[in-house]
Amino acid sequence: MPDMTDEEYDALDELWTKTTPKVSGDGKSGFFMKHKGNIIIVNDTSAAYLRACADADHTTPSELVDEMVRERIAASA
Repeated sequence: MPDMTDEEYDALDELWTKTTPKVSGDGKSGFFMKHKGNIIIVNDTSAAYLRACADADHTTPSELVDEMVRERIAASA
């Protein structure tokens, strides 16, 4: 974005101050609220491994994790 003049910054500041948007005012939840119980955090090593394997298989990390879980479930049955 090109740099703005002081007047443009002031006008933008005034606009946002007077017309602050509502957050989630439409009653719909966003991705993180819909999936809050399903989001997991992994360390950098695990994330890099999942990304590398997913790239090699032309899948997403989520699809790779799904496959790994299904394999573990099948093995334990």
